[in-house]
Amino acid sequence: MFSIIIPTLNNLEYLKLCIKSIRQNSKYNHQIIPHVNIGNDGTIEFLKSENIDFTFSDYNSGICKGMNTASKKSKFEYILYSHDDFYFCPEWDIVLKNEIDQIGHNKFYLSGIMMNNGPIKCNFGNDLNSFDEKMLLNEYKKFNHYDFQGSTWAPHLIHKQIWEKIGGFSEEFSPGTGSDPDLNMKLWKIGVRIFKGLNNCKVYHFGSIVTRNYKDDPNIKTESGSKGGKIFLLKWGIKIKFFKKFFLRSDQKYDGPLKKPEKNLSFLTQLILCKLNYIYLKLIKFKK
Repeated sequence: MFSIIIPTLNNLEYLKLCIKSIRQNSKYNHQIIPHVNIGNDGTIEFLKSENIDFTFSDYNSGICKGMNTASKKSKFEYILYSHDDFYFCPEWDIVLKNEIDQIGHNKFYLSGIMMNNGPIKCNFGNDLNSFDEKMLLNEYKKFNHYDFQGSTWAPHLIHKQIWEKIGGFSEEFSPGTGSDPDLNMKLWKIGVRIFKGLNNCKVYHFGSIVTRNYKDDPNIKTESGSKGGKIFLLKWGIKIKFFKKFFLRSDQKYDGPLKKPEKNLSFLTQLILCKLNYIYLKLIKFKK
């Protein structure tokens, strides 16, 4: 049904739980394709022992390159992007499949919703030691948000033809910061107007486990959010916040396919500020 791509960086125990949840809590038979960065913690040996397809880089290639590399192994017509510290709750794939059937075409960007570290606030454990899987499975349906415009970025689902048409993730954003809104902008440019987050497609998110573990390691390439935002501004001429607010209408209740933003006073004022910031970065400040 779906080709699930999971970039991972020496995070074996969380990856095991993620894969277990997919196998245990899915209705359909999905292809799982981790992209292993470094993988000197036993990740490669584990994936081989489980006969799981994977791609590999002996350095931290980041989310963008990892996703693009792994997507070349995809067998199914839908590509789903997952973090390695997700736990997929039951019925997650049924919800996505029903939504796809209802839409009836492939020009869409669907995402699930994150619990714990995300829009749905709850606590069934912040790490593997404190994780209460049984309680989560008994109670996850009690915690709800609403179907919303825009995205929580991951997990997200795109038709493979659309993914290939826009060239996947833009690797100038590597290792990843700013790449999700850039992907959404590329989708917008080819006419995609369905950007929908689904309340009933739930994943429990432990929350940036790898980032926390490696943020002080001088051998691991990291990137601040501000740099990704500047790359986005220089590429598209507007800020990420502007795009999310006026184009994607992020976090508003879903009320159908998006339309071009209304050019009211607020839009025009903030657009001018974007352009001034763009000129400043272009001519004076920003260096890649």
